[in-house]
Amino acid sequence: MRKRLKKNLGVFRALFSLRFHGLTVFRLDFFGPFFVDGSLFVIQLLAFGAVYANVDAIGSWGRGEMILYIGSFSLINAINMTVYFFGINGIPDKVRSGDLDLYLTKPVSPLFRLTFENVSPGSIPLVFMSICIIAYGAGTADIRLTVAGTGAYIFWILIMTVLYYEMEVFIRSVSLYVVSMARMEQIEEAGLELCMKLPGIAFHGVYKVLFYLILPYGIMATLPVQSMVGEMSAEMAVYGMGVMGLFSLLTCAVWKQGLRRYNSASS
Repeated sequence: MRKRLKKNLGVFRALFSLRFHGLTVFRLDFFGPFFVDGSLFVIQLLAFGAVYANVDAIGSWGRGEMILYIGSFSLINAINMTVYFFGINGIPDKVRSGDLDLYLTKPVSPLFRLTFENVSPGSIPLVFMSICIIAYGAGTADIRLTVAGTGAYIFWILIMTVLYYEMEVFIRSVSLYVVSMARMEQIEEAGLELCMKLPGIAFHGVYKVLFYLILPYGIMATLPVQSMVGEMSAEMAVYGMGVMGLFSLLTCAVWKQGLRRYNSASS
């Protein structure tokens, strides 16, 4: 186990070094993602202003908590765009073109390499912008930051980032089973767009089942905010960890079985 971890860390350092070396040669690889992600960030802020201009509260959350929510979702998405999105997003294209064969012949896990081969430093500024929004939201909500509260918030941000990663891998692993990913990508985009604007506490009935379990985008920023404002119950904490664990198992199973199908089809 230790030997495998050491090898993976070595591969990560090599990929990271190559990525930064490429960025010094092709500066567009840095500024391109920065402007694209920055534009999305601005659009999210404008959408927030338009939606909540005349709304004082949603459930028990006031404007400060809503700003915290937008900042938290933006932070999770910024980490996603910086670390793994551009690698994972290319899985369907590599399956269709047969380029995935090159990853299966390497001595390192293909998913590990796909995850970290396209790290995007151009998205790093969005992480700091998101933190500024979170700080502003905490001030607006008049939240007293404590070591325990901040630690719990960071913990849930990391857990929900892992859940986001598992969902992205899960959805793109479907390309190993079907010819077209268009419908899946449309569903993902629609779910994300809605949950970036509305917190999980706004969902009830069938919508809560959909966005708390089937496509759990609704809990991604909701749980970190609840942990910071003191609304996190033990049951909800267990539920959040359970959903993350469930998607980890599902993603692992779908990915591994899909690779077996891919090998059988290409051999």
